[in-house]
Amino acid sequence: MRIAMGQIDPLVGDLEGNTREICEFIERAKKANAELVIFPELSIMGYPPRDLLDKRGFVADSLRYWERIAHAGKGIGVIFGVVSVNEGCGKPLHNSAVFYEDGRLRCIAHKMLLPSYDVFDEERYFEPGKAAGWVDFRGKRIGITICEDAWNVPGYLPGPLYSVDPVCELGKASVDLIVNISASPYHVGKPHLVGQLLKRQAACVGAPIIYVNQVGGNDELIFHGHSMIWDERGRLCATGADFAEDLVVYDTGSGDCELHASDYDHISEVIGALTLGLRDYARKCSFKRAVIGLSGGVDSALTACLAAIALGAENVLGVSMPGPFNAPESLADARELAARLGIGFEVVAIDELFSTVLKSLKPIFNDLPHDFTEENLQARLRGMVLMSISNKFGRLLLSTGNKSEIAVGYCTLYGDMNGGLAVLGDVPKTMVYELAHRLNDQHGWIPERILTRAPSAELRPNQTDQDTLPPYEILDAILAEYVEQRLPVKQIIARGFDPETVRWVVKRVTLNEYKRWQAPPILRVTTKAFGIGRRNPIAQGYIEG
Repeated sequence: MRIAMGQIDPLVGDLEGNTREICEFIERAKKANAELVIFPELSIMGYPPRDLLDKRGFVADSLRYWERIAHAGKGIGVIFGVVSVNEGCGKPLHNSAVFYEDGRLRCIAHKMLLPSYDVFDEERYFEPGKAAGWVDFRGKRIGITICEDAWNVPGYLPGPLYSVDPVCELGKASVDLIVNISASPYHVGKPHLVGQLLKRQAACVGAPIIYVNQVGGNDELIFHGHSMIWDERGRLCATGADFAEDLVVYDTGSGDCELHASDYDHISEVIGALTLGLRDYARKCSFKRAVIGLSGGVDSALTACLAAIALGAENVLGVSMPGPFNAPESLADARELAARLGIGFEVVAIDELFSTVLKSLKPIFNDLPHDFTEENLQARLRGMVLMSISNKFGRLLLSTGNKSEIAVGYCTLYGDMNGGLAVLGDVPKTMVYELAHRLNDQHGWIPERILTRAPSAELRPNQTDQDTLPPYEILDAILAEYVEQRLPVKQIIARGFDPETVRWVVKRVTLNEYKRWQAPPILRVTTKAFGIGRRNPIAQGYIEG
């Protein structure tokens, strides 16, 4: 059987546009002589639709597009993801897969395992299916599963969450192959993790498994694609591209491999993910151009490089905003970076603005000594300049703060946190340097001094980050244990970290929750990002340790 995987990049809620793309991929599959074409989870509406599902008429509108896809699918089998109406008790909707053969509805399979952890909240909307779905097609019995349905394997989920295993049920039904339509968000190492899971499931059932994953960025979430087919012997037969739309046709008869994915290391993966996430966020929010504050530091330099890749250098503007404590090297390095990248560059000094505001505040502040108030004022003036440029010229402002800073509150509300998207908000500082060095090895965009100077906010004389923060190697290691692994303080200390440093970091993470609630959306690339997957209260009294 010739099977096509339609790895598409849907826009959440764009029923017309997503359906049009599905129909175009069906035509491409027909021209490639495919007998069956498969699309990702919730293909018509995009994943995750969240509270669009609560809007009256949205689901009803989506149902009308089934027939259009069915008509396009005459002469071929088509599987695609939909929301269907629950006719019985429970939640009003199902997360479903429909199977059309030659334009005729043959099967509706409902997702049985509904994830409600981390970034997932499917129990809020959907009623789980009661039994695994399968259909006979062209002499083959095809089992149909949806994303989480294939994940109920020890070691892959955060604990034993479900009492049923849809894949095992399909194995008992003697299926010839299993289809899994997915919208599985990316994090570092995810393609390898999914590959090992699918390989295990295919061997367990004794049948090939076809995994078709969504690609693209939808708000914070990035979907890497990397659709796969594994056979029952543990052979990887086909892959879709990473971080790009793709149509992959695999012939089960010939068994010739169709491997479109690359052999990425984790740094290349993250660069690909951030580039796609930025490009799609801008495109899907109708922005064509971006503006970035170029401080002369590594975070803004890396953000500018990613923006130039994602949007085109001609669509990126860098703005340097020297103040009273900036070293001349900062402006020189920012200017050189912009020249090497080929992006626009402007200089807006804030010295006069700073002096004017201090003069205006003097009657209130009297002779109180300068402190972080004046430091934050400089950051807020820069944020005001950047937001003004964003408003005047319709440019998306990209925040440049990294995960290490955001975690411990080393950032200023209404200042450097201003923006429509935090590109590096889930990238620890140590990884920022890894990404920057990789891009420099490939392109030579970043001046060497940016990579070697001690990091500094330059808000007071001779300031460096390490005046306030632990060394980034230590800070990032503690944050990985506490934020991503969710380990208790005692266990982190037992791993050899200084107890006072650990307690300081944990306290800072806890007390700065209010800042993160006001941050722009953060592109997720680790297993635990600040955003929808981490829902701590602001007003609370528990500080661990």
